[in-house]
Amino acid sequence: MNSRLMAAAIVAASVLAAPVAQAEQFINVLTGGTSGVYYPLGVAIGKIYGEKISGVKTQVQATKASVENLVLLQQGRGEIAFTLGDSLKAAWEGDTEAGFKTKLDKLRTIGAIYPNYIQIVATAESGIKTLADLKGKSLSVGAPKSGTELNSRAILSAAGMSYKDLGKVEYLPFAESVDLMKNRQLNATLQSAGLGVASLKDLSTSSEITVVAVPKETVDKIGSPFVSVIIPANTYTGQDKDVPTAAVVNYLVTSSAVSDDLAYQMTKLVYESLPELANAHAAGKEIKLEAAATGSPVPLHPGAIRYYKEKGLIK
Repeated sequence: MNSRLMAAAIVAASVLAAPVAQAEQFINVLTGGTSGVYYPLGVAIGKIYGEKISGVKTQVQATKASVENLVLLQQGRGEIAFTLGDSLKAAWEGDTEAGFKTKLDKLRTIGAIYPNYIQIVATAESGIKTLADLKGKSLSVGAPKSGTELNSRAILSAAGMSYKDLGKVEYLPFAESVDLMKNRQLNATLQSAGLGVASLKDLSTSSEITVVAVPKETVDKIGSPFVSVIIPANTYTGQDKDVPTAAVVNYLVTSSAVSDDLAYQMTKLVYESLPELANAHAAGKEIKLEAAATGSPVPLHPGAIRYYKEKGLIK
């Protein structure tokens, strides 16, 4: 009887222990719309993590991008997310106008990645050639309270305009904006993304477009974290000249709830897998390790700090 009880106890103990031994660590990668830049880079990162971090299961989630991503991180519904620098600053400060009801105090930075270029593209037939020409015209400004939409407000304000000056405002993701432009139901779209974003490449190959300049003096009125940059000629079909515009740095962000060890591995694998990210999207070519630990309005995660100290970027 004793031997039977002992055997039963051993079996019960092994059954109870089994789930613990088989438990996987979960990484949810929060990205953006599938036609943007965040999503293909996020897919690449998820694949890298799944292959190179032992015992990890990854998921890549398409979202409305920056603002939603930061809220989800604060709620513990993601482990790493893409965001624009101005959205990150607003989240850390609890800027209600930007869509943050309270300060998101659990946010921690993994590192800076590539700059988002503010790309304002109009159909040639709309006659829009300058920011002032947007008055009375229809413009898609990005999903509501997204990082792109916050950028739209900032650019228009610096140009002395608001949504009231537009003929119609559409709050649409990139691909949907392009569909409307192809169907002559929308004059222009503002898309905050890496150069060569798929949606605008698609539009430029099927329609005549004008890439609208954001002059340096307009960018200077906004100030940090916006900087003046150039969209090189031939980035899009039919764009035969350099076009000045604004850019904002993107960041990968995590949560204070993520362990130091996991944050270290996530940071290390991003910056030691840059060729893979460049293959996933052209914007990946602009990610530089030497700039990774700089400029964030939110503290670096201790796990990220450990990696940057190893690389000599932080003393």
